[in-house]
Parts: sequence; structure tokens; C-alpha cells
Amino acid sequence: MANLYKKDSPFQVYISFKKYLDVLEHIRYNDRLEYRANYAESLIEQTRNFQELKEGFQDISILEKNEDLIRSLLTDLFPTGLTRNEIKAASIPLSNITFNYTERFKDILKDAGKDFEIELRNISDNEFYVFCCCLILQSYFKKDIRSTIPFYYDIPNKLGIMKHYKITVNSDFTEIYPTEDAKIPSDEIMDMLLENLDDFKLWKKYFPSQSWILKGFTIISLVDCTSEVALSDLKSSMIEIDPENLNPNENLTEIFKSYFDVPELSFGLMTFNKKEQKLDKLPIYESLLTNHILDFWINTFDEETRKTTFSNLSHNSKSIVVSNVDNLDENVRQLPSFTILKDNNVNSFMVIPIMKDNELLAIMEFTSPIAGSFNGLKLKKLEFFTDMVLFSLSRFYFEKNYQIEAIIQREYTTIHDSVVWKFRNEAEKYFTASLGKKIHTLKEISFKNLTPLFGVSDIRSSSEKRFNLMLKDLNHQIEWLNDIFTLTNSDSEKFILALDVFENELNNEIKADTEQRFQRVLREEIHPFLQGKLEVRTPRPVKAKIQDYFSQVLAQTDLFYSHRKNLDDSITLVNRKLADMLDESQIKAQEIFPHYYERFKSDGVEHNLYIGQSISPDLHYTSKVVHKLRYSQLKTICKMEIEFQSFKKDLPIPLDIASLIFVYNEKIDIRFRMDEKRFDVDGAYNSYYEIIKKRLDKAHVKDSSERITAPGKITIVYFGMENQKEYLEYVTKLQKKGILEHDVEFLKVEDLQGITGLLALRVSISQNESEK
Repeated sequence: MANLYKKDSPFQVYISFKKYLDVLEHIRYNDRLEYRANYAESLIEQTRNFQELKEGFQDISILEKNEDLIRSLLTDLFPTGLTRNEIKAASIPLSNITFNYTERFKDILKDAGKDFEIELRNISDNEFYVFCCCLILQSYFKKDIRSTIPFYYDIPNKLGIMKHYKITVNSDFTEIYPTEDAKIPSDEIMDMLLENLDDFKLWKKYFPSQSWILKGFTIISLVDCTSEVALSDLKSSMIEIDPENLNPNENLTEIFKSYFDVPELSFGLMTFNKKEQKLDKLPIYESLLTNHILDFWINTFDEETRKTTFSNLSHNSKSIVVSNVDNLDENVRQLPSFTILKDNNVNSFMVIPIMKDNELLAIMEFTSPIAGSFNGLKLKKLEFFTDMVLFSLSRFYFEKNYQIEAIIQREYTTIHDSVVWKFRNEAEKYFTASLGKKIHTLKEISFKNLTPLFGVSDIRSSSEKRFNLMLKDLNHQIEWLNDIFTLTNSDSEKFILALDVFENELNNEIKADTEQRFQRVLREEIHPFLQGKLEVRTPRPVKAKIQDYFSQVLAQTDLFYSHRKNLDDSITLVNRKLADMLDESQIKAQEIFPHYYERFKSDGVEHNLYIGQSISPDLHYTSKVVHKLRYSQLKTICKMEIEFQSFKKDLPIPLDIASLIFVYNEKIDIRFRMDEKRFDVDGAYNSYYEIIKKRLDKAHVKDSSERITAPGKITIVYFGMENQKEYLEYVTKLQKKGILEHDVEFLKVEDLQGITGLLALRVSISQNESEK
């Protein structure tokens, strides 16, 4: 059985003219006007041999074969006198199958092109199914639900501009009734369904697919509402400008084309930076916007002229509309701005300042290569959504400032989300007191009885690498200077001798101040000498060599920096990647139990976690929380090691990292230091924890010269067998997952100053996992 809908529905659909033929039968026997009765009888006689028209059919070809007959049959519904004005057709209900068009409708479809297929706009399969079910409730069960979902056709005109048409439907000639397989729901079930319009499966349960008959045809009438739909789309686009979710509407220019009825149009927008008195582009829209005129303002006028222009705009915010640039005054045509317009094929434009409280917020521009595209009437249309633009821009600035504050909070302070509530409580007390003109002394923010977790992924031998690369840079610089001085005359001999002394120091007995003395000689003597050579007549090869030399000098230090830059870039890449992974893991870790988290980047990344009831007093806290977070920390460190192995080969300078976790069972307190604007451990007793952390950095295995940390391995340092047992359970879990190898080492840590009895276990990251 054919399905006349592209989408699934509760209907078996039949095209039928029965109800309309019944109307003609009534006219035939009851109309007092004889010509009307004869006319109706004639139409009925013409259809007598086509029972399908009355009984119903699903073969669409019957419509085509009997096109003339159907047109005659429906003449009363499609008056010839209105065929050039009305956009009207007969249709299978809620489908894209239409027939018997008015002439105006035919012209619209012809302009759209032969490949265009008419379809309903913005209705999902599930929404369509539920809507069909609602028609059953409304038509068959006489439920007064007044379903008012608007339907639209989007049809391009011959210029390519998308036109939007709202559809009104006359269903007088349709009927709906159940098949034998239909379920007849009770009033209670129907009420329950109407309370759950979004539950597609529930609707389908009570109205199974093709369990009802829909027979007849509808009359659809289209109303051109392009401006209204485009305006609605524009308002939606304006609302969507959100710095937190930067997804630009790529159809924005197309919407403007429909709204202004201009087939070739470019749209530009820049926000006004009041503090710096300049226009700023919107990065998220940069690829979509075309700022011909605004770019000219930014790049051509000097700063003083721009400020004067923006000041004038603040006092006289009148928009500029030019219908045809060729009609501009002769004096204007001589200006550079006119050349810019013609070079960019701009023949018509509008420039609209967006103002609020007499202050400039932004400037919009509309340009077109078609003369006459813009005029005063088009400018008038902008008034309908000016308020929405103002709302959107105001919201944009509010969200922008909010996000900037969030960045400052995240990147420049250590007030973590888990503890900000205590700062907020104290700030609220301060604010409330100030409202009552009272004095409130801000209390110290501290958290007591916390369990600390510490971890570090340290870049190995970074200081040694940096020293060797410094020697390489300086030797390269000396070599380059010697090449230059051998090309110059005898007045550079003293510099060659000085370079020999520095080269000998660098490669034999370097001193603490060797680099600083070399910098001073460069800055005060050698570089002024070379600059002088560039300013006088100097042989071209020498001048080129000097210019190449200065291109390699770092201006801040006067030294070559290329090799050390590669190292610094490598360290930055490693730190950023590891820190990002830590931050990402924290999102899930905070779900276990909110805790204070901080991390630091140097030559590697270290992090601290502080867990305890005082941070989240309203939540249930047990020792299991600590165990879960310890396992989470170990798993995260392992993932960081694995990720590092995957990208280390791409680093400019080869590096290795060694990871360590320190387990500490004693409770500590942390306090926010107002002078340093950061948290720190509180009290002399708690400082013992910090001392151990610092001394573990370069600790060795007891009675050995071997470091306790090693590349490709995780080292866990602890006191006592209880911690050893706990972490062996975690290690076993990760071994079963193939993340860790089965090569656990049990180590004793050398006695450190004031610290004895530390133990460690060390285990390798799985090579198979690292190679994935």
C-alpha cells in the first residue's frame, strides 16, 4: 500500500473528492438558481465514470491524467478572476503533494526552478507524527485543543532570494476515521497524552502507524510573510550572540537578503571600544561579515580623525544611506573613500550607528553591488529590530565582562570554585553591613582538618639542558660575530680579542658572571659599532651579514636565543598539555567530593588537592572519599604519562618527565593569605608537609645514587605499610586495565634533613598503552 507521506504517520492517506461531490449534490437538488443546479449536475455527470474520485485513491498519476477534469470540478474553489492574485492550490493534507495551482502559485514554482521540491519548514518526524495524532483528537474525538502549529514553505525567487510563505489550510473536504486495527483511547488517556506532547513513543503506542484513515483533500493558501519570518530569524540570531557559546549563525547574510529583498548583499558589524576609542571586529563572525566601509575607517584614517568621527557620531547618530554611489556629489567622488567603494564594487550602502543612552555601542554596514538596493524605506525596516540589536549588544557586553571576570578568577587568582562560597558569605556580610552604614571587618578565610594530595610531573634535567643550549646559543653568536669582523677592517680587532676571551670561558672555565659580562660588551660596544656600520657606506655583503645577525638577536637580552627558545617552547607545550589534562580530570574529581585544587607550572606541573568536611559542610564526608580521590589522582597521573609519550616525539627539543605522588595521612589546615592573595598551609606543624614535598624533588633511593623518580614510571612516596597496601590495590586495578606494568619496585627513600622512614613504590607505565 502506497504511503503518500514522506514521514511516518498514524494515517493511511487517500485522495478523495467525496465530500466536495456531496456539496455539488446538494446544490444540484436544492439551489434555487437553475444555472447553479445545472452546473453542479454537469460536473457530477463528468465524474460519474471515475468512481476513484469519490471512493479515494493513492495513485498520484490519476491526478495528472485527470488534471482538466479536476480543474473543472474545483472551479468554484479557485475563481478565475483571482488566479493572478491568490497563491492557492489543492493538496493532500500535510504533505508536499500539491495540485490545481493558481497562476500566481505556478509562477512562483517556475521561478524556483525545475529541481525545486516544495517541503514543510522546520518540523521533525516526531513533531509531525504527534501533530497528526492531534488532528485525530480534534476531528474525530472533537477535542477542543486548537492546535496552532504554524506551517511555512520556503521558496526561492528567480533572483535566488529565499521567500517565506505562511500556509493556511481549509480541511472542510477531509474526513478521519479508524481502521479495524486502531485503538480508541479513553478520555483519561487522551488527557494524559496532551500532557506529554514531547513523548513520541507514548503517542505511537496509542496511535500506531497507519491505524487511521485520512481521506479527502485540502485547500492551501499561501501568504508572503518573508519580512516577518526574516525578522523573527534576525531576532533569534541576535539573541544567540553569546561569548560563552560562540556559534555564529552562518545564514545571517542570507536572512538579511530575504529581509531587504536584495539578492546580492554584504553585512558588516563592529563593536565600539569606548576606552580605546576604536572599532573592534567580532572574531567569531570575522569569516562571515564583510566590512568594506568599516575596514576603511580602521585602516585609513589616523587616530585623531577616527576619534573625531566617533565623537561626532555620539552627538549626531544619524544613519547614512546612499542608494547609488554614482550620484554622489563631485567633491565626494574625489575622496579616497569613493575609490574604496568602487574598488570593492559597492554601488549602494547603508551605515547605521547603534546607540544607547547617547553612547555608541557598534556600527553596522550593508553594502551591495546593485545600485538602488538601499534607500530610506529599507532603513525604515531596520527600526523593527533595532531594540533587539540593542538588547543583544548589551547582553554581549554584559556576558563579555562576566567572562573576563571569570578568566581573571581562573587564571590570575586561586579562589577555587569549591571554596568561593566562604568568600561570598563573608563578602555578603560586608556588603549588608555597608548598606546599613555599619563597619564590618573581613574575617580570615581558612579551612581545617584537610587531607592533602600532592602530585608532580617533573621535566627531567631541564636545568642541564638549558645550560647546554645557552652555551650553544652563545657560541653560535660568537661564531657569527667573528665572521662579521673578519669581513671588516682593522678597527674591529679589539672585538675579536674580547670574543676569544669569552669563547674560552664558555667552553673551559665558565664563571657566574660570564653571560652578564658578555651581554654588557654587546650592548655597550659591539652592537653600537655594528649599528654604525649599517648607517654608513659599507660593502653590501658585510651589511647583509650584519642584518642577518640582528634578525637572530633577542632585543630584550641582546643574545641569540634560538636553541633555548626551542627548549622553552617544548617546556611550554608539555606544561600546557599536562595542565589541561589535570584541569579536565578535575571536573570529574569534583563530582566525587568538592575539594580545593591548585596547580603550578614551572619545569613541569605540580598540583595540590585538599579534601575535608570543612570545604563542603553540607555534604556527607567519609574516608571513602579520600580513597576515591587518591585512585582518581593516580589514574590521572598515569593518563598524563601516556599522553606525554604520544606527543613527546613532536617536541622541538626531546624531553622526559618523571611523575611522583606523595601520600600524607596527617590532617592540615590551609589559610588564605590576604597579602599574597593565595592559600597556603597554616601553622608551623603543617609546614612539615611542605618541607617534605620540597625535599622529595631530588631524593635518591637509600644507599644509592639513583633518583626515586624515573621517566616512564610512577613513583608513590608514603609513610607506613597501611598506605602501601592501599596503593597496591589501586596499582592492581590499573594493571588489570593494561595501564601499568607488573614490575612494582619497593624502595626506601634516603634520609632527608629532618625526615626519615619514607618508603616508595615505583611501577612502569605499560608500553602497549603508551604506543597506542
